[in-house]
Amino acid sequence: MAKNIAIVYHSGFGHTQKLAQYIALGVSQIADVDCCLMSVEQIDWQILADADAIIMGCPTYMGSASAPFKAFMDASSKVWSEQAWQGKLAAGFTNSGGLSGDKLAVLQQIQLFAMQHGMLWVGMPLQPTGTNPDDLNRMGSYMGLMAQSDSAPVEHTPPVGDLKTAEWFGEYIAKTILRWL
Repeated sequence: MAKNIAIVYHSGFGHTQKLAQYIALGVSQIADVDCCLMSVEQIDWQILADADAIIMGCPTYMGSASAPFKAFMDASSKVWSEQAWQGKLAAGFTNSGGLSGDKLAVLQQIQLFAMQHGMLWVGMPLQPTGTNPDDLNRMGSYMGLMAQSDSAPVEHTPPVGDLKTAEWFGEYIAKTILRWL
């Protein structure tokens, strides 16, 4: 029986959506794992209920999760009260214009949210390969995926290394779900 991963994201300018699409591309490389992309503006609570894993992401705005993503978190209070996501795998990703941009704070916020729901957190055990825009995990993150987008159109950024890291992350989570669940 195929496993299901839902990727829930908010994207203000398209950069975080692009990361979500590359994560889904990575998931698609693994047989017996299906993936559904979902913007927080169009939540399908049944898909989330049926998912074996939920990967959550948003841009880092002012050192925090974006307001639409926070609204999604707040809207999950009924799910939380029933602990309906307990035991599902969870992972997170974020993106900002700055190299730091306080992305770690957002991943911690998403992780805390997942822990409150009783979910099992999947980090990113990919060693950094350098700081060049073509390098994998150039941000050196282990808690989840971090990416950086210049103040440029989505056609030009995030850089190829961050997109390849997103694809690696999706594939890793898909392999993890098959191993754990």
